[in-house]
Amino acid sequence: MGLIVEMKISVIVPVYNEEATIEELLLRVHSSHYNKEIIVVDDGSTDETRQILETSSKLKSMALKLIYHDRNLGKGAALKNGFMSATGDVIIIQDADLELNPSDYPKLLEPILGGRADVVYGSRFMGRNVNSLSLHYTGNQFLTTISNAFTHLELSDMETGYKVFKREVLDEIRIKSKRFGFEPEFTAKVAKKQFRISEVPVNYNARSYKEGKKIKWRDGIVALVAIIWFSIFD
Repeated sequence: MGLIVEMKISVIVPVYNEEATIEELLLRVHSSHYNKEIIVVDDGSTDETRQILETSSKLKSMALKLIYHDRNLGKGAALKNGFMSATGDVIIIQDADLELNPSDYPKLLEPILGGRADVVYGSRFMGRNVNSLSLHYTGNQFLTTISNAFTHLELSDMETGYKVFKREVLDEIRIKSKRFGFEPEFTAKVAKKQFRISEVPVNYNARSYKEGKKIKWRDGIVALVAIIWFSIFD
């Protein structure tokens, strides 16, 4: 317990047009029993997200670190700005859409606290019966397979939004991707640096495009190019 109390966690929340979920997500993060800071990067939202962050009575007591982009720059750009403000010993990337639940933080942090990992991926697909006909699932598995071929890792979910890592990982890599190329770039670079990577199963509440899912097939093409580029050339 002493290590958990002493360790500080930085939770980075990139958000773009998530007015329906941002308040509930931050309440869940806040309720996690860790010494933590919560850094929210609003990436140029055009809905009510920013107003909720600034005026919600439920969020006022959280001492959030709020960063605003005047226009949408992309998830990678939002994370980079969040990383620069982070002061924690461990970084947790937390998407704002409630597909992934902060109740999984103990599982995600355990390999790091146990001294077995420097980086932890929260897999949405480990030990699960996922609909293999789902286009999103099929595309994810394709990208993960290609990434594994280049990195020599054995991940089941390279594209997961849950990536948790020690502060020193940030000191050793420099992220260039501004948008959804972040996931394969981060994976390629931590593999090159030979950081110890662990993967744990997490709860996954998939949402549809009608419910606000943003990643499109074009982002899959970008990810494929990023896998090759950051594995071989960068």
